[in-house]
Amino acid sequence: MKLRILALLAALLMGAAAPAIAQTAQRSPSMAEEMEVQALLRGNQIQGRITIPDDRAATLIQPVGREWRDFHNYTLAWVGGIAVLGMVALLVVFRLKKGRIPIEGGPAGRTILRFNTLERANHWMVASTFIILGLSGLNLTFGRHILLPIVGPEAFTAISQWGKYAHNFLAFPFTLGLVIMLLIWVKDNIPNARDIAWFKAGGGLIGNEHPEAGRFNGGQKMVFWITVLGGAVVAVSGYLLVFPFFFTDVAGMQLSHIIHSVLSVLMIAAMLAHIYIGSIGMDGAFDAMGTGQVDLNWAKQHHGLWVQEELAKGRTASPPPGAKASGAD
Repeated sequence: MKLRILALLAALLMGAAAPAIAQTAQRSPSMAEEMEVQALLRGNQIQGRITIPDDRAATLIQPVGREWRDFHNYTLAWVGGIAVLGMVALLVVFRLKKGRIPIEGGPAGRTILRFNTLERANHWMVASTFIILGLSGLNLTFGRHILLPIVGPEAFTAISQWGKYAHNFLAFPFTLGLVIMLLIWVKDNIPNARDIAWFKAGGGLIGNEHPEAGRFNGGQKMVFWITVLGGAVVAVSGYLLVFPFFFTDVAGMQLSHIIHSVLSVLMIAAMLAHIYIGSIGMDGAFDAMGTGQVDLNWAKQHHGLWVQEELAKGRTASPPPGAKASGAD
């Protein structure tokens, strides 16, 4: 079997190299011969002989690598394109039909503390690193097709190189942020029966009903667990790639890449919805992670049970600096 494979490979190499060597009339390898070589190589590796200690360097041809290459060049591009562009399309349709979600009754003119300094700082550390990780990762898949024709090869090379550095090193603060996020918010993100009712009612995004919710509603809990659990898998699989061959072999790295890339584009799609709702999609939502203080009417509308708990603890709603109080508790 090995002799047959080597003979066919030799024929292919001679046919490909003949024009550059002697300008002779040797024929090129036929399609049938190429297909026969691929069939013989399927599931088999071609090993050479080396003098260095690393036996892995003796692998000349790894047929399984073709499947990974096809995944990276074609399958991943389709999965990522459908997930990200599909989410963008859904958000555009939602915006056109629903518009910006207002505060019912208008702002109360009084605010209540929703997130403290530690919570906001950690959120922005995770968010900012995730954005850079996401953009630099998308560049690896789509950059040659989208960015390269726009900026040219030199700029694209520089962007990709610095993106690779950022991707590798920012993985560490991203992971740290996930751990802190889990520790400070897990107690408020345990699913319960109210979350089922929240989803059945469309979360207040579909229709005009605003289901009861505590500090985090069903949608926010879903985002939390997507971020923590999905981010953990993305981080672990990413570290296997950052330290090649340290923890696993080439087959394990290829599997890690598949898991890492597919889960990453799905998380990017999910975070696009989260970013939209938390910024331009809903009046008053950005203040939660901006100043930490949210309008009292906004809080009652989206987290009424949490407001009741806070007021029962003796927390008060106060006018923001420079504003007059209005409305009632």
